[in-house]
Amino acid sequence: MTEILLAAEASTVTQTRHLATAIPGPRSTALHAERTQEVTNGFGIALPVFVARAEGGIIEDVDGNRIIDFASGIAVTSLGASNKRVAERVAAQLEAFTHTCFMVTEYDSFTQVCKWLNANTPGDFEKRTGLFTTGAEAVENAIKIARAATGRPSVLVFDEAYHGRSLLTMAMTAKVNPYKLNFGPLPTDVVRAASANPLRPAEGLDAGAAAALESVEATILEHGADTFAAMVIEPIQGEGGFIVPAPGFILGLRALADKYGIVLVLDEIQAGMGRTGTLFASEHEGVAGDLILTAKALANGVPLSAVTGRVELMNAPHTGGLGGTYAGNPLACEAALAVFEQFEDGSLLVHARRIEEVAREVLEPLLSSTNIVAEIRGRGAMIAIEFADAGSLAPRADLARDISAACHAAGVLTLTCGTHGNVVRLLPPLVIGEELLRDGLTVLADAITNAAN
Repeated sequence: MTEILLAAEASTVTQTRHLATAIPGPRSTALHAERTQEVTNGFGIALPVFVARAEGGIIEDVDGNRIIDFASGIAVTSLGASNKRVAERVAAQLEAFTHTCFMVTEYDSFTQVCKWLNANTPGDFEKRTGLFTTGAEAVENAIKIARAATGRPSVLVFDEAYHGRSLLTMAMTAKVNPYKLNFGPLPTDVVRAASANPLRPAEGLDAGAAAALESVEATILEHGADTFAAMVIEPIQGEGGFIVPAPGFILGLRALADKYGIVLVLDEIQAGMGRTGTLFASEHEGVAGDLILTAKALANGVPLSAVTGRVELMNAPHTGGLGGTYAGNPLACEAALAVFEQFEDGSLLVHARRIEEVAREVLEPLLSSTNIVAEIRGRGAMIAIEFADAGSLAPRADLARDISAACHAAGVLTLTCGTHGNVVRLLPPLVIGEELLRDGLTVLADAITNAAN
């Protein structure tokens, strides 16, 4: 099997876990105290450490602790948090200019990012791309495009969905706390349908795709098929718990979209850019969206997002109807071009698949050796462990929280997620070394075993 290699051969941050102090250490603790005096409490924190350097699979904090990174800035720094080629291209652009606004004067890097996305996103049809800044912006612009093209108002979304924190994307997101709590009223014309969650099917449905698709079609017809501009779904639902839909569900949505003239929007913001072992997660399903959304790892930490899709849809908005001051900023475009370069030989996709193999090798024995692991799921370097009581499947958010905290104390950064908060998610950078990966997974497995005893 292919060995996972670091993107940078000469790492400046030692790629081993090391605890110099308790986590958080004294310097991080002092800085966090200052943060609480200066920063709104509206921002949460997964692990209150302050970062000095980060590279490959390691975050080094201001106290000298080296922490294994199983978060990648929520699936952003997939090529490492200080990727050399990204830094080189961004630095060169900094010397030239930092911003002009593409709607005022043009620069070729914007066009070249669009060209790559047009060529490499799924779908054998002519495409156009628009660049923006955040994932939520990409989602909102996709809805604007779909409405302009169809003349229809409504948007169909799904259980367990997460699409962002803006007003429209909050309405599209399923989870109330913390994303929608106290922030209403929210935009209307958003309709929610059942998803095909194999472990936790919607009430009255079984674990397969067929019943879920029948329910989706019934929802469409109930609200009027000719009212829907778009249906929007993540090929793997991220914040909802890394839910891989039942086989055939995404393909069935494609058929329903075609049947009723609805624009199928695939939100690849978290699952895309190689995370699942293919460039785009929808490739696993054999489905092309009419519009596909990318962000997060698109520019490896420099804010950039994109909507790519059928030319007749993308050109439906009037000139001047799309844009944004920072949309497709030249620094971000150079970072994205550096990312594209590193996907050319296919090795990163091989590495993502190898990460899944190693994770399953270490974690899947816990399904039988403990009574708290309900499911291990995901694809590539996007793996989740769901915790629940045996038999009843009652969600155990307390276990996910405590296990993640134990990992943090041992120097492994993990994140929780899920509609019920009972999932630990793993998003290691695609360039993590296998020895480091195994070390982090062993810490996690030990934390799960200890919690089960």
